[in-house]
Amino acid sequence: MGNYVNPGNSGFAEVRRGVYIDKSGLIKQINEEIGTIQKLSCISRPRRFGKSFAAKMLCAYYDKTCHSAELFDDLIIAKDEQYLKHLNQYDVIYLDMTNILSETAGEKIVPYIRRKVAEELVKEYPELEADPESFTTTLINTVELTGNKIVAIIDEWDAPIREVPNVQKEYLSFLRSLFKNSGATDKIFAAAYMTGILPIKKDGSQSAISDFQE
Repeated sequence: MGNYVNPGNSGFAEVRRGVYIDKSGLIKQINEEIGTIQKLSCISRPRRFGKSFAAKMLCAYYDKTCHSAELFDDLIIAKDEQYLKHLNQYDVIYLDMTNILSETAGEKIVPYIRRKVAEELVKEYPELEADPESFTTTLINTVELTGNKIVAIIDEWDAPIREVPNVQKEYLSFLRSLFKNSGATDKIFAAAYMTGILPIKKDGSQSAISDFQE
């Protein structure tokens, strides 16, 4: 269990111990989009909308390093015929961008993400051949080694754009390399889910990630 790779289900377990409104129907929608061109989803809503709770829910559901049935068996998603097919079956990359900003002072955010995720992947899979020159190649090698694709969950994807504008170009280029890369995106990701406040623009600088359905 890592901070960025396969973070486990403890976050959602804490949510379940409080007053919880069942939003597990979101899982059904994402499951239906796995393996399709609609597999990239972004929820842009104001603060206090429950976006981060949903991100923790998805981590707990997809992360293959934990057993989360007891957290979901009494929820709506458990009635779906695809429930068990995808439960705890994927490596998860989870990026809380607000937290990462506090770790990096902003300007070094992209190198930090690449380094930390690669380090945790190698720790998870010591036989992994990490490419120090290409983060996407490291991710492709991970998928080839494990035999299953990755679910990416990015909470507050737009935090660097809102808080450190001078990294916008580099950060959006990084997202583009992951999610709008004809040679890599389909090889790496089963699905991706992002949350944020800013909507994704379909033109201008943020078109780098316009393949997301919002």
